[in-house]
Amino acid sequence: MVIANPPHASGLSLSSFSGSSVCKQVTMANPISRLMSGRSSAVMLASVGLAGLGLASGYILTETRVTAAERRRMFPPSADYPDLRKHNNCMASALTPAMYGRLRDKVTPNNWSLDQCIQTGVDNPGHPFIKTVGMVAGDEESYEVFEELFDPVIKDRHNGYDPQTMKHPTDLDASKLTSGMFDERYVLSSRVRTGRSIRGLSLPPACSRSERREVERVVVTALSGLQGELSGRYYSLGELSESEQQQLINEHFLFDKPVSPLLTAAGMARDWPDARGIWHNDDKNFLIWINEEDHTRVISMEKGGNMKRVFERFCKGLKQVETLIQERGWEFMWNERLGYILTCPSNLGTGLRAGVHIRLPRLSKDARFKKILENLRLQKRGTGGVDTAATGDTVDISNLDRLGRSELMHGQTRAADRSQVQTVMDPTACCDLT
Repeated sequence: MVIANPPHASGLSLSSFSGSSVCKQVTMANPISRLMSGRSSAVMLASVGLAGLGLASGYILTETRVTAAERRRMFPPSADYPDLRKHNNCMASALTPAMYGRLRDKVTPNNWSLDQCIQTGVDNPGHPFIKTVGMVAGDEESYEVFEELFDPVIKDRHNGYDPQTMKHPTDLDASKLTSGMFDERYVLSSRVRTGRSIRGLSLPPACSRSERREVERVVVTALSGLQGELSGRYYSLGELSESEQQQLINEHFLFDKPVSPLLTAAGMARDWPDARGIWHNDDKNFLIWINEEDHTRVISMEKGGNMKRVFERFCKGLKQVETLIQERGWEFMWNERLGYILTCPSNLGTGLRAGVHIRLPRLSKDARFKKILENLRLQKRGTGGVDTAATGDTVDISNLDRLGRSELMHGQTRAADRSQVQTVMDPTACCDLT
């Protein structure tokens, strides 16, 4: 405890009053102040009778600030280790008490901690038959500071990709794609999307309001430079009416407020809808989501099964957006080990998800459907996206892998596997699949 002497105290200090009632009163204040909040508590000693001793009544008793990190260190890591015995996610499979002990007290330059990374996985144990990732990054540095945990999670999620020994390739040359037409009897729409993060700003789980608004400013300013078929305008969620928002959501153009526990536990819905919005071109087939799960989601989409045309527009638009961002002094988060850096480890690398909304009246009900998709390295979602149900017999099917193969390789693989995909799409062929 420190008591500051006022300028007119003539050099008097507490030592001058040893054994006096003043010291007794100060001593009595100690347990009281300890009961107060650790946030720079201050107690005015205006009524302790100091004025009668020639001292001003404005003495301030201050308590040293105790940070949350310092308070946490009062307990051993074992006391903080989460109960993961019933969890089925990549984080829970990789994290050990010893690893937690080494990482618990580390923080990134933005003060993001391990516990914040894993909270979504702790709060959401997962399904016995559906293994989720179980952690997110708060900033680009998270993947370095906590790589001891992130690396095995990445290896588990990305089919054995080892960030310590492997490098991620990038190739957005759509002219190399040789095929990409799907049967429009069953494919209702085609979409390619990715995410991009602005270097130097925290990711959505950790960003402040000012950082989120800066992301919006940087991206919207850059997008104003798009021309021709990509020219469009920005719509802020805060300025759209409820009916306008719902129409865009129903048309699968706009994201809704996150309701998935995986996202809300990671802090994705904070301050909603502040600094969130959608930019789209006049034809509504090239879109940018701003400040949803990532800083940006870049999307090319159209009705029907012409995935080649969708991919070509995607590559063209994405390259132009990156150029416009760089011209304004910013850049995307990227490194050769992990490719493009995004919030969820599942989206590292290309961040690319090439998907179709497809009608599968019989196959979608077949018990072997999940295994068939796994064998083809595909995944299924509801028609409204992650954690939503399918509408009727229509499902959303897309590539499972993102990391370790380039954008072109993902597209080319889907084309090379066309016969298999067509078989999956044929609702009359489910009995022939093994």
